[in-house]
Amino acid sequence: MTAYVVRRILGLVPVLLGMSLLVFTLVHLIPGDPAIVMLGERATPASIARLQEQLNLNRPLFFNMGAFTRSGNPAALVDSQFFAFLGSIVRGNLGTSIFTRVDVATELAARFPATFELAVGGMVVALLIGIPAGVLAAVRKNSTVDVAVTTASLIGVAIPIFWLGMLFIYVFAVNLGWLPPSGRTAAGVNVDRITGFLILDSILQGHWTAAWDALRHLVLPAVALGTIPTATVARMTRGAMLEVLNQDYIRTARAKGLMDRAVTWRHAIKNAMLPVITVIGLSFGSLLTGAILTETIFNWPGMGKWIYDAIGARDYPIVQGGTLLIATLYVLVNTLVDISYAFFDPRIRYD
Repeated sequence: MTAYVVRRILGLVPVLLGMSLLVFTLVHLIPGDPAIVMLGERATPASIARLQEQLNLNRPLFFNMGAFTRSGNPAALVDSQFFAFLGSIVRGNLGTSIFTRVDVATELAARFPATFELAVGGMVVALLIGIPAGVLAAVRKNSTVDVAVTTASLIGVAIPIFWLGMLFIYVFAVNLGWLPPSGRTAAGVNVDRITGFLILDSILQGHWTAAWDALRHLVLPAVALGTIPTATVARMTRGAMLEVLNQDYIRTARAKGLMDRAVTWRHAIKNAMLPVITVIGLSFGSLLTGAILTETIFNWPGMGKWIYDAIGARDYPIVQGGTLLIATLYVLVNTLVDISYAFFDPRIRYD
């Protein structure tokens, strides 16, 4: 197992390098020039060129053929924006925001807990609803419950998050007044930062009022964000359970007189979890990326909304650093999912 884990971790290096190249390329395909955005459309060419030089935007994207031709020095070939970006990543430096001049890594560290907390909330919703619903639909195949779960899953996948989020705000916040419409905490609620995870920090400090307030603010965005994963997990759980329930060992267990509940929850569910775990891993990575839209709707102060605003401002360091972090987390989560297979299925061994 240890050798397998080491191989998987080493295998992440070329993947992360490829992601760095892809992120850099896609970000620079965004139309517009940060210098023009900062100075305005009426700026003179001289002032634009001067600002581009200050921000290192006047260098070639990938290879500096002009400098290499003039000097003949191979090192001049990599005097470009991409290799400067790559070198900064290796040193643990994601750069500085073009507009605010704030260190990107520091700001990401401050905003990431909010996004991660929202993604975990969405995943908890998906697991608490999706797995029991899928199991129930499989156990009662072709019944009214099965049809209801299948129909709800199809609707859940089809509903756009932005529409569902606005509907939740209108119904539960505006009309009923049960939950707050936006933000992470109410005005005047202050919690000292320990981990950055607001609910956890409130509990650690015994600030139960703040914990309850943070939980209330989390409900609507977490349910909206977790709708699609809930539907996906429910459908996958149903399909996996139907396949397992038809196996010989399940029929043997029932023939020995075991209760249906014991057969379902002790024997069937664990063996049906492998495809479900795969979906959970993929869904959690999707929640981190999908949180950008949810954070914008609910004014959630995470890195998703920050990246969204940076895209409009052509703030390359923020977009590159944030996207690269999300992509890295996505790869790491799926690596952990692969490693967890051996825990749920003893037949799997990593030699």
